[in-house]
Amino acid sequence: SPELAKTVVAAEDAGICSHGGVEWGVLQDVVQDAIDGERQPTRGGSTIPMQVAKNLFLWPSRSYVRKALELPLATWIDFVWPKRRLVEVYLNIAEWAPGIYGAEAASQHHFRKPAAKLSRREASLLAAALPNPLMRKPGKPGRGLSSYARRIAARVPSTEPVLGCLGL
Repeated sequence: SPELAKTVVAAEDAGICSHGGVEWGVLQDVVQDAIDGERQPTRGGSTIPMQVAKNLFLWPSRSYVRKALELPLATWIDFVWPKRRLVEVYLNIAEWAPGIYGAEAASQHHFRKPAAKLSRREASLLAAALPNPLMRKPGKPGRGLSSYARRIAARVPSTEPVLGCLGL
């Protein structure tokens, strides 16, 4: 679904068309926050190419070693693959629920319909689940997940101009 691609990019990596696989400024902020002990990062500052590198070649648990390996892999993947291919691969390898991998399986699991027929609301609920797909349930969203999905859906129009590199 183009809606799923748009909402996932809006939620996970709105700068996908302008970075080379890593958003160094965002990553630097996350590292500085960790050094300062200001907060436990809820997001690791990962771009879609970084998540593809992790999901395809590395392991899921957080570690500095994994992150150090992820950075050059993400840069290489971003250089070699077109942005549209990166998003396509990400959507098809991401875990959307325990043991549910890929957009089609997620759509069938949560909404009992093909991914191509997802509405923007359903796509936004799936995108909202990505930071914690083992705990969040897009098919039976609570108030918090629904609210986050609405914020993602509202961001889609502002990201559409930069999505030209994806051909969406």
